[in-house]
This record gives sequence, structure tokens and C-alpha cells, in this order.
Amino acid sequence: MIEVCVVGELNLDLILYGLPKDLVLDCEHLASDMAFTLGSSSGIFAHNLCLLGTPVGFISKIGTDPLGKMAAERLAEAGVDLSRMKQSTGNTSTGLTVVLPQPQHRYMLTYPGTMFEMQYSDIDLDYVRSARHFHLSSYFLHRALRPQILNLFQQAKQAGLTTSLDTNDDPENEWAQDLLEVLKYVDVFLPNEREAKKIARTENFSQALEFLSGLAKVVAVKRGSAAATCRSGSEQWSAAPPRVTVVDDVGAGDTFDSGFIHAYLLGAKLEDCLAFANLAAAYSVTKPGGTEAFRDRGGLFSFIGEQWNRMGRGALPLKTQKK
Repeated sequence: MIEVCVVGELNLDLILYGLPKDLVLDCEHLASDMAFTLGSSSGIFAHNLCLLGTPVGFISKIGTDPLGKMAAERLAEAGVDLSRMKQSTGNTSTGLTVVLPQPQHRYMLTYPGTMFEMQYSDIDLDYVRSARHFHLSSYFLHRALRPQILNLFQQAKQAGLTTSLDTNDDPENEWAQDLLEVLKYVDVFLPNEREAKKIARTENFSQALEFLSGLAKVVAVKRGSAAATCRSGSEQWSAAPPRVTVVDDVGAGDTFDSGFIHAYLLGAKLEDCLAFANLAAAYSVTKPGGTEAFRDRGGLFSFIGEQWNRMGRGALPLKTQKK
């Protein structure tokens, strides 16, 4: 039995470290290191949520190429159920993202591939309804599915599921208003600060939070090394992440999502969900890529347990999943 059904994109990340800030055309730039790891917001979320102990089923579409096989294998190793995964019958390849990290920001170059092709008919609705919770990532990358995303959330809510959404970036920078209707069916909305402001069409963070909390039941906003903020109705909490040695912040936001939803489904108070999400994200940045740190489950549980005890927050919202 799955507890969370994730619908989203799946691809690998090729991360090139140590490149100059200004890339000059026709010049060969040498990276100092690289990582080839599981990518995609949906994939990182599903992988890390499952390793926290929440059973996850994943619905996506991949190509027949080796990249799709590698991405699926990495999810399966974490225990994610891929029985409803679809494979393209055409020539479209699985997507790939090339990440070029810089000290404060990063370049992200994505070939969408099959993530543009997944459509409503690829979704097993009975499988979605069998879960307790429904999650969707990368709203603006699902070009074929997007016209039916509202229907997906409505179906989930009608079946009694709780729901969550992380839009991630809009490559076209339009932030179209069809999203606002979807948010009315979202229990936990998980944008970062920039996305929150773009969706609310304001540069004022407080105004953005006020606007979004009038749509989704809970809004949890990621703010990098600054204090993350959670709001539900008129109640609001903030929590700063612990200080760690950052190796790579790729996937930190998606891991924050997984930590928040894991604690949320265990019935934790929202302020504890926020604190737990911070710990999950902090641990994820200690190794390259968005999932490598979580593959060390012993280190993961040790880090979270030690940090939680230091905060003195009471019972730890963590369970281990038998493999």
C-alpha cells in the first residue's frame, strides 16, 4: 500500500562544478568536478520521502533510452513503487537537466523530453485514489497534462486525499492564472520565495504570503539559508535551518517538501513540519545532487535525531520503512 501518490516529471541531473561565472561563447570551459545523479523535482521528492519512511508510488513517463532506465532504477532502489510508470512508444527521449552551480545561484539547462508528453490518459486514477495523499511537482513543465491538472486535484479531494503542490519555476515566466484555481484544492503549497512572489504578482513577501494563504490551506515557503515560513489562515511560523557545510544545494527545496509532507502525514503540528523540513533540506546539501545524502539512511536518521534533540521539540516525526 502506498501513502503518497506522486505525479510528475523524471530525469537525471548532470551537475558540472567549478565553471566560471561568465561563460564565453566558442571557448572550452573546464569543470573541476561532476555528478550524474537522479534529478527532477518530482523524482527527488519521491525518492527522499520514501527513504524517510513514507511509502510512495510514482506516476511519470520516460523514454526507452538508458537515461530513463537509470532514473527509474534509482527510484526503485529507494523503494518507490513504479508499477504505474509509463514508457513512451515514440522516439522522444527521457529529459535531462544540466546544472552549473555558482556561489549564490546556478544555471539550469533542461531538455524536457517525455515530461512534455505525459497526459491525463497516462494517469491511473484508481491508483491515485488508493493513496492517502496526492502530490504534483513542476506544474509548468507538464504541457500535455496541464489542462487536466485541476481535474486531477479535484478527483483527489473528492476521494478524500490530502494534496500538495510545488510549481517550481515557469520557464516562460508567465505564471498564468489557471494555477490559482488549482490552489483552491491544495492542502499544502510549497513554493520558494521567488515563486511565491511571481504567482502573487508582488515583490512584497508578506503580501504574497497573505494572498496565497487565501487559496491553499497551508503555505510553506522555502527561503534558502533564511528562515522558512509557514502560514495557515491567520497563524504563521518561521524557522531557520541549521548551519551545515554546503556541498551542493541542488534539490534542497524538493527535499524540504519531502520532509514537510512526511511530518504532515504523521499528524505533526505545522511548526514541527516546518522544522523537520528544514532538517531534511539541510542534510540533503551535504552531498552532491538532490538524493545522494539520503542514500546514507544511517547518517540521515542520526543527523535528524541529533538536531531535533538539540531543538527540544518533543517527539520526533520519523519512522523507518522496512525494505
